[in-house]
Amino acid sequence: MPRYFGPLSLAVALAVGGSQALAQGFPSRPITLLVPAAAGGPTDAVSRMIAESMGRTLSTQVVVENVGGAGGTIGMARVAKAPADGHTVSVWHIAQATAPTLYENLRYNVINDFDSIGRIADVPMTIVGRANLEPKNASEMIAWAKQKKASATYGHAGVGSASHLCALMFMSSLNAQMTGVSYRGTGPAMTDLLGGQFDWMCDQTTTTTAQIREGKIRGYAATTLKRLAVLPDLPTLDEAGLKGFEVTAWHAMWAPRGLPADVSARLTGALQAALKDPKVSERLTALGAVPVPEQQQTPEALASHLKAEVARWSPVIKASGAKGT
Repeated sequence: MPRYFGPLSLAVALAVGGSQALAQGFPSRPITLLVPAAAGGPTDAVSRMIAESMGRTLSTQVVVENVGGAGGTIGMARVAKAPADGHTVSVWHIAQATAPTLYENLRYNVINDFDSIGRIADVPMTIVGRANLEPKNASEMIAWAKQKKASATYGHAGVGSASHLCALMFMSSLNAQMTGVSYRGTGPAMTDLLGGQFDWMCDQTTTTTAQIREGKIRGYAATTLKRLAVLPDLPTLDEAGLKGFEVTAWHAMWAPRGLPADVSARLTGALQAALKDPKVSERLTALGAVPVPEQQQTPEALASHLKAEVARWSPVIKASGAKGT
C-alpha cells in the first residue's frame, strides 16, 4: 500500500534530503576563511598556517580574506549572515568573547549565531616597546609606566582586541592609565612601533617573537605565569612583581549557524588534521603558539569555552569603562 506524505512530512523529507545532498557535495567551490583583522597580524598568521593544510584535506582551496575594523565585529557580522553551507568560516580569538560587553548594538549573538568548529591554539602575549624606549628591563618598564601615566602611549588593534585587553589588564595592575593609539589590526600597529610612532604594546608572540630576537623592538616581559620556551630569556610580569598576571590569547574557528552535521564534521576533521600536521605544529611552536590538546579541539569544547570566557571578561571590561565604536 503506498504511503501518503502530508505537507509537513514532505517538507521535512525535502529538508533532510537537501541537507544530505549539500553535505555530499561539500565542498563545491573554494572555502573563504575570513579573518576579522588586518593582514600581517597574529590571527592572520595562525589562519594562513592552517588554511593550506585544511585545503589539502578537503581537496579545495581555502582562501584567507581579511576584513578588519571595529574590534573584529565587521568581519564576524559578515560571517554570521553568510550561507550556512560550510564555504565561509572564520578564525578569531578572545575578542569573540568580549564583543557582547563592548558593543551595545552588536549585530549578532556570539553564542547563538555561529556554529563552533574547534579551538586552535593558545597564544602567549608579550609586553614590548620601541627599540629606543628608555627602560632596559621589565622592572624599569613598570616603574617608567607608573611615572609617565597618560604621557606614555601604547598601540593596540582596536577596542576589544587581544592587544587592547592585555593593555587594559596591564594598566589596571599598575593603576596607571596611559594613552592608547588604535589601529585596524596589530600588523599596522607593529609597523608603527618599529618606526617609533608610539611607546609600547602588548601583542601576541606570533607577531613579536622574530622582532624581539632581531632586536628591532624591546622585549620586556611575557604575560604567562611561566617563561616561554620560544623566548626563554624574557621574564614574566609575575616575576617582575605583578603577581598572578596572566593574559593569553586563544584562537578558534566558527561558521554561520545551521551547518549540516556532515559538513560541520568535515570542517572539524580538517581543522584537527591541520593541528596534527607536523609543519603546522612546527610553525605554530616557532612563534610561541601552543596548539590546544585534542579534547579541547571539538565543537562542544569550544562552545563551552566561549561561554566561560564571556562570563570572565564581562566584569573586567565593565570596570574599565571601555566601549567599542
